[in-house]
Amino acid sequence: MKNFESLFAELQAKAAAGNPDSGTVKELQKGTHFICKKIVEEAAEVMLAAEAQTRDDAALEISQLLYHLQVLMIDRGLSLEDVYRKL
Repeated sequence: MKNFESLFAELQAKAAAGNPDSGTVKELQKGTHFICKKIVEEAAEVMLAAEAQTRDDAALEISQLLYHLQVLMIDRGLSLEDVYRKL
């Protein structure tokens, strides 16, 4: 099972490797605006799942939101520590 830290390390490694078949690399190449649109889309899906779907559906949508947030962090050069300092 992944946790927030291990997912971030995995995504950083994918970004560094630059494999053009990687969904993470493709998303990073599309840029900040695209990533932010994905975050807005996923946030809306979290809301819908939380209000009208199962707990499992909500967990899935939250996991996808966390993924895109971490991609944005990599895109913007933010570390986990940068975010943790703000919690």
